Amino acid sequence: MGYARARPRAKHNPRACAICYHMNGIFAAVFVLSAVLFLIADPDGFLPAMLAGGEKAATLSLSLLCVYCVWLGFFKLLEQSGLAAKLTRALSPAARRLFGSEDRETLGFACENLAANLLGLPGAPTPLGVRAVQKFMAAGNGDGADMLFVLNATSLQLLPTTAITLRAAMGSLSPADILLPTLLSTLFSSLAGVALLLFFRWVKTKAAGRMRKKSGAAQTEAGR
Repeated sequence: MGYARARPRAKHNPRACAICYHMNGIFAAVFVLSAVLFLIADPDGFLPAMLAGGEKAATLSLSLLCVYCVWLGFFKLLEQSGLAAKLTRALSPAARRLFGSEDRETLGFACENLAANLLGLPGAPTPLGVRAVQKFMAAGNGDGADMLFVLNATSLQLLPTTAITLRAAMGSLSPADILLPTLLSTLFSSLAGVALLLFFRWVKTKAAGRMRKKSGAAQTEAGR
């Protein structure tokens, strides 16, 4: 978990490049179509609206950049001080049960990913989550990868920093009023997501067991 840990080199993924290429094409087409419709409906208001939108986007990006710099710097300090490794060891018993893995490095990536989600940083934990999922899949632990995906999708948040920053940037008088509603809603969604995942995993296991019994019975009948 230290800072000197070797980082894997990025590999060229043709499929990912193709997806990015098509997504860029879709966004470009949407922008062009919107611009054409705007010019038809209000030719004089097109340029002022585009400039005002760019100004708001730049202001919002800078506000989010400050929040991300603070929390990502905090995570880096945790790594360099060794506190991240200690936190991982403390969470290891629960993480091993949750993800069904004994690999300390993989569990470290998963725990850091969940910690960033708890702080409401939706983009920051993505690389950590991708590494954890890759290691889960490489070890044949599809259940662990599924669990991490569900926990990221439901995203339990103790401190929704991104949402609070957005509300503050938009002029909200009480941007932190969403703390309790966010905590309760994301707690419910996380519990529901985990429960559904475990239920469907149980159904899949039962179905596989019935198939094995039928196959064994068919082989027994064939051998008579």
